[in-house]
Amino acid sequence: MISWFFMGWVITILFTPGPTNTLLASSGLQVGVKKSFRLIPAEAFGYLLSISFWGLLIGKVTAYIPALPPILKLFSAAYMLYLAIRLWKTANAVQDLDQPCIRAWELFLATLLNPKALLFASAIFPAIAWKNSMYYTAHMLAFLLLLIPIAFFWTFIGSMLASNKFRWLNQYTMQRTASVVLMGFTCQLSYLTLASL
Repeated sequence: MISWFFMGWVITILFTPGPTNTLLASSGLQVGVKKSFRLIPAEAFGYLLSISFWGLLIGKVTAYIPALPPILKLFSAAYMLYLAIRLWKTANAVQDLDQPCIRAWELFLATLLNPKALLFASAIFPAIAWKNSMYYTAHMLAFLLLLIPIAFFWTFIGSMLASNKFRWLNQYTMQRTASVVLMGFTCQLSYLTLASL
């Protein structure tokens, strides 16, 4: 029921730097991994609500506008292209991780409003998930199970940046790698969407 394709996309996009991951890294930098672990349920709940909202909306509107899914997939591909270019260009920029201590409700709001939720709902979750509750539950549970170690990873990255132990573990390397991976997924999603028209 859950494809490797789905899991690969989820992992790649969740690993991509963005507002939620920046806040997790900031928390890891400031208070360490253990205290940052309390933020993970806030991220999970934010994504659960946001992806479900977009998915249900897409599921309802698709009956009246059948062209909506391909349009949203192309929009998602354009967003991933934008993210890839932005990550590449800002790889050398100094990022301010020294922010006030991150609270759970702040991370929840950042995740709730994160454009990645629309990307997940329109292009990553299969269309059947918005029509069949069994598929929705299975895919959402898989998503949330993948989210936990990745969120933990981002808090760990923040704590490692604070310790300065690994020279290769830096913003430049992470952003350039994420940019290249995202560009590959953008090409693949665009090609598959256009080929299905």
